[in-house]
Amino acid sequence: MTRMIVTYFSATGTTESAAKAFARATGAELYRIEPTERYTRRDLDWNDASSRTSAERNDESARPSLAGKAPDLSAYDAVLVGFPIWWAVEPRIVDSFLDSVNLMGTTVVPFATSGGSGISRATERIRKLHPEARVLDGRVLNGSPSGRRLAEWVDGLGI
Repeated sequence: MTRMIVTYFSATGTTESAAKAFARATGAELYRIEPTERYTRRDLDWNDASSRTSAERNDESARPSLAGKAPDLSAYDAVLVGFPIWWAVEPRIVDSFLDSVNLMGTTVVPFATSGGSGISRATERIRKLHPEARVLDGRVLNGSPSGRRLAEWVDGLGI
C-alpha cells in the first residue's frame, strides 16, 4: 500500500476543497501549507503590479516564510502538492514549502486549480527546482471532481 500525503496551499478555499476531496478519496493524510503572513484581497490583486503576489511573481528567488514547521515526509511514498495556478506556475509559498522538505527519491504529484491556465509550466518548474524528486505530470482539478475519479487518477499513476 502506498503511503501518501496531500499537501496544499489555498488562498481562497478553492484548492482546499480539491485537496480535502483528494485526501478522502485516497485515504491520504492532509497538510495545509500556510504562509506566516496570510494573503489579503489586495495581495491577490493580479491587476496591481505592486501587489504582493505580483512582486513575488517577478522575483524567482522569493520564498515567503511558512507559518509552521513542515512535516517529515520520509514516511511517505508520494507527496501530492496542490495549489492555485498563479501566472501559469505555482505560488512562491509552495516553493518555500518544497524547499523546506527532503524530497530525495520522493514521488511528487502536483495538482492545481485554475481559472484558465494549465499546469505544465508549474510541473516543469518544480522538476527544475527539485531534480532529486520524481515529479509526475500534474493535473488541473476544477469543479468538484468525484472521489472515484480522483482515486482512479492516483491509481493510474503507478505509485
